[in-house]
Amino acid sequence: MLNLERLRTLDALARHGSVSGAAAALHITTSAVSQQMSKLEREVGQQLLAKNGRGVRLTDAGRLLSDHAARILSQVELAEADLEAQRGQVAGELRISAFPTAARGLFPLALPGLRAEHPALRVRSCELEPERGVAGVVRGDLDLAVVLDWYNKPIPVPDGLAKASVLDDPADVALPVGHRLAGRREVDLAEFAEDEWITWGEGEFCHEWLMFTLRSQGIEPRVAHRAAETHTQLNLVAAGLGVCIAPLLGRRPMPDGVVMVPLKQRVRRHVYVVWRTDADRRPSIRAAVRALRSAAALVGGDAAG
Repeated sequence: MLNLERLRTLDALARHGSVSGAAAALHITTSAVSQQMSKLEREVGQQLLAKNGRGVRLTDAGRLLSDHAARILSQVELAEADLEAQRGQVAGELRISAFPTAARGLFPLALPGLRAEHPALRVRSCELEPERGVAGVVRGDLDLAVVLDWYNKPIPVPDGLAKASVLDDPADVALPVGHRLAGRREVDLAEFAEDEWITWGEGEFCHEWLMFTLRSQGIEPRVAHRAAETHTQLNLVAAGLGVCIAPLLGRRPMPDGVVMVPLKQRVRRHVYVVWRTDADRRPSIRAAVRALRSAAALVGGDAAG
């Protein structure tokens, strides 16, 4: 009989493409991955891995079995979700990620109440950019991911994932108090054609959104500084080093020396949570969504109903 944990190891190898990647995803050592695969090869009587330079690749038999392993593991997860739903208990382990400002703005409000209400539930959280969070849910490394769309730049959600809105997060322009537009009731993006911008890291979803949006307004952005966290960006603004887009989520407490001015374009981020549809009936999923929405209502913006 095929061993489920060894199939899980094979599935991780197929998804991550390396022994080290599989080990990281499974939270085990590379030696343990190699041992599990050796046992699985003896179990099936066929070679599943072949050397490929310094790494390994799946043989034809390995690819065939990994396809079956993915389906088997999906069915196991569906069975576990159905059993959890039948018990009606919020229990077990829940692995959840969020992009940095959601992790900072929502997790400290949502997770303590979730733990207090459901002491049998173990929550494991981490920060991940939206694309990586979605990929982690698709691979099965995560149960839930808090992700975002910008109002004019959606992130693709693959088939097989369900989603629920958490909040609409308004964003304004953060200016130094001495900025020429700091006294205005609202501003237009086109008015910042000559300003230096403080933005997110190269390749990050929010950075790509800002570049796309400014260029759509005929502005070639002058990027002066980069920082992953909104609060770091705001402190750079306070120092007079540029301007930035600051969503409501994660920008408190506001540093001295910064003025927030609304945009005429009414810029918003749509924050939502995704999970695999085969886990849709798990009470822990529904409990986590409720906790995140309750946290969003405390933060402000337009919380989901």
